[in-house]
Amino acid sequence: MIPMENNTEVTEFILLGLSDDPELQILLFIIFFLIYLITVVGNLGLIVLILLDSHLHNPMYLFLSNLSLVDFGYSSAVTPRVMSGFLTGEIIISFNDCATQFFFFIGFITAECFLLASMAYDRYAAVCKPLHYTTTMTTGVCARLVIGSYICGFLNASIHTGNIFSLSFCWSNVVDHFFCDAPPLLALLCSENHISELVIFCVIGFNSLSSITVISISYLFIFITILRMHSSEGRQKAFSTCASHFTTVSILYGTGLFMYLQPSSSHSMDTDKMASVFYAMVIPMLNPLIYSLRNKEVKRAFKKAVGNATSYKGFIF
Repeated sequence: MIPMENNTEVTEFILLGLSDDPELQILLFIIFFLIYLITVVGNLGLIVLILLDSHLHNPMYLFLSNLSLVDFGYSSAVTPRVMSGFLTGEIIISFNDCATQFFFFIGFITAECFLLASMAYDRYAAVCKPLHYTTTMTTGVCARLVIGSYICGFLNASIHTGNIFSLSFCWSNVVDHFFCDAPPLLALLCSENHISELVIFCVIGFNSLSSITVISISYLFIFITILRMHSSEGRQKAFSTCASHFTTVSILYGTGLFMYLQPSSSHSMDTDKMASVFYAMVIPMLNPLIYSLRNKEVKRAFKKAVGNATSYKGFIF
């Protein structure tokens, strides 16, 4: 730890990272490089696929393309710098860069929570009110839900960034983490941070509770509707429609709530780091795989795109 005087302004932070073992850092770089490569190809590829295939121009895939965009966004806010640190050994990040990384990470991951809530409502409309689906999920409604998700995400990020980085860091500038996240930064505040923790707890709690409430109510009605179905084929189709989304929700919220909604006294940084690796790097990689492997329309569009590309190459050569 590097102690700092109360009147010394922090201009940079030292990120301790995941490991200081040179051999382990090379292995971690390779692992994270592969994870990030799959994340970029999977998410951007899914966005391009949805844009190119007219059969995927409907509300479900509009939300899915934006989910891929925010997955790419918050992964890119963290992973490239972590990989760079493994190669160069650079562990110092400037105050402004730390605040920027924090802002975009929180903004994108919060937008994802609200997008998942919007997708749950979309699935509710598709399963419970199929005859009114086209009039319920209009282009205007979908656009407002998507735009609202981004507004809520970056408004939340602005509140947290202003709340934390306007305070004084004077006990130390050593962040016991591999990126600038709320729990390790709060531990460095020289003043009483109970109010900051309360603000974070309340805002995250409100965002989580509101989105989880929408998701829970939507799935409650979906489950009731499925139980009332007489056709086993209809039930299977409904389950298939919701399975990918429910899997994504369970993974993200399970990890995120474990990380954030616990008192600072019970935080173990080693446990937090492992949880952070999962939700900051692994989940953005898994989402396009979850949706593409379980979705017949996405697989059909992918095969069509590959077939068109092959035909185009054959024509050229």
